[in-house]
Amino acid sequence: MMNSNIPSFHHSNIPIMKPKLLIVEDDESIRTQMKWALAQDYKVLFAGGRQSAIEILRKERPAVVTLDLGLPPYPADVKEGFAALTDMLDQDGLVKVIIITGRGEKEHALKAIGQGAYDFFYKPIQIDELKVVLHRAFHVSKLEREYRELQGQLSIESFEGMLGTSREMQEVFSIIRKVATTDVPVLIEGESGTGKELVARAVHLQSSRRGGPIVVINCGAIPENLLESELFGHEKGAFTGAHIQRRGRFEMANGGTLFLDEICELSLGLQVKLLRFLEEQRIERVGGREQISINTRVLAATNRNLKDAIKGGHFREDLYYRLGVVTVSLPALRDRRGDILLLANAFLQKYARENNKNVIGFKQQVTNALIKHSWPGNVRELENRIKRAVIMTESSKISLADMEMTASYEKYENLPLKEVRESVEKEVIQRALTRNKGNISKSASELGVSRPTLYEMMDKLKISNEKINP
Repeated sequence: MMNSNIPSFHHSNIPIMKPKLLIVEDDESIRTQMKWALAQDYKVLFAGGRQSAIEILRKERPAVVTLDLGLPPYPADVKEGFAALTDMLDQDGLVKVIIITGRGEKEHALKAIGQGAYDFFYKPIQIDELKVVLHRAFHVSKLEREYRELQGQLSIESFEGMLGTSREMQEVFSIIRKVATTDVPVLIEGESGTGKELVARAVHLQSSRRGGPIVVINCGAIPENLLESELFGHEKGAFTGAHIQRRGRFEMANGGTLFLDEICELSLGLQVKLLRFLEEQRIERVGGREQISINTRVLAATNRNLKDAIKGGHFREDLYYRLGVVTVSLPALRDRRGDILLLANAFLQKYARENNKNVIGFKQQVTNALIKHSWPGNVRELENRIKRAVIMTESSKISLADMEMTASYEKYENLPLKEVRESVEKEVIQRALTRNKGNISKSASELGVSRPTLYEMMDKLKISNEKINP
C-alpha cells in the first residue's frame, strides 16, 4: 500500500500529513501530468530550476526529489542538472534524488548514480512504474533517517568508546563492568584488531583508579634487551648508556593501571619478574638493590593462544593463571557480523567530518561486501579501509573501488572457512609488504601485529619477502 507509512488520525478534522515530493522540471506539461497523478499520495512541490529547487529543499525538507538533468538556462545540456544534484546532496545528504532521463542518455544517469543519486527513470514517464520507484525511495529514506537517529543515540550511549549491539559484545561490556570494581589482574584475549586496548582503557575508566594514569606498553614492539629497563626502570650506571636514573612503566603507572599488550612476547626471564610483582607488588630497577613498592593494577593482552605457548615452553603456566584471574575474550569481527554496519557507519561519519567530505553512505554492493568479507584484520582493518575510502572517494557514496574490495568472492566458494581465511590473510599481508616495500616493521605496525608475529604468519602462510624487498 502506498500510504502504509502515513500516520492515521481518528479525528476527522486533523489533516493527514502526506510525504513531501519535490519535482524539478521546467516542462509545464510534464509538471501538470505528474501533479495530477501523484497529488493523492504526496504533497507535490515544484521547481523549474536549480536555485528554486535548493530553496524549496531548504525550506520544506522533502525526502524524495525527481530531477530532470536538462534545466534552464542550459536545457539542452546536463551541466545545470548535475550542479543541482550536487547542491541538493550538499544541503541534505539523505535526500533521495531520482534522475529523469531519456533512454539515449543512460551514461548521464549512471554518472549521476555515481555522484549520489538514488535511482534513474526513463522518459516517457510511465506513471505506474514511477509510483513504484517513488514508494521504494520514500521507504528507504524513512529507514535511513530512523537508522541515523538510532546511530546517534548509540554513539552517545557507546560503552567507553566501544560500539556493539551484538550479544557477544554486550557480554564483553557486562564482564568489564563487573571486573572494573575489583583490583584483580585481567587477561584480554582476541585476534589483532579486535580492540583489546579499548577494553583495557574501559576497565581502567570504569574502576576506582580512573583518576590515576593508564600506561600502555607493547611488549612486542621493544627489543628484548631494552624491554626490562623499559618496564622496571634502571639506576644510573646500570649499563652502557645509563647516564641517569630512569623510572620504568611500572612506576609511571603507580596509582593507576599498567596495560601490557602482546604479553606473549615477554621473555621467560621477564615473565619471572612480572610474576614476582603480581605476588609482592614490589619491583627492583635494573642495576638496583632497593625494593620499591608499587600500587598498580596489571592488565595484559594477547592475540596468541597462551595454552599452546605453555605447551611449547614459551610461557609460564603459573604466570598464565596469575594473570588470567578474569579473562575477557573479544570476538573476531566475522563472529559479530550484526555490528559491522553499525561500526562502518560510525567510522564513515567520523572520517567524513574530520576530512570535511560530503560522504553520506555506502553503495548497496559495498553494504553486501562489508557483511560478507572475512575481515582478517578485524575492526582495525574495517576502520582503515573506510578512512582511506573517505579520503579517496570523489562521490557522496563509497564504492567497492574506494574500499579496495573489487576482488570477486566467487573464488572462495565451496572452500573450507580455514582455507578462505588463510587465503585472505595471505593477500592482506602481501599487500602490506608491497605498500611498505618489504619493510617488516612498517608492515607489522600497519597490520597491528608485532614483528615476531608477522614473521610467524609469513612462515605459516609461506610468504617470501625476497621478491618484495628491494
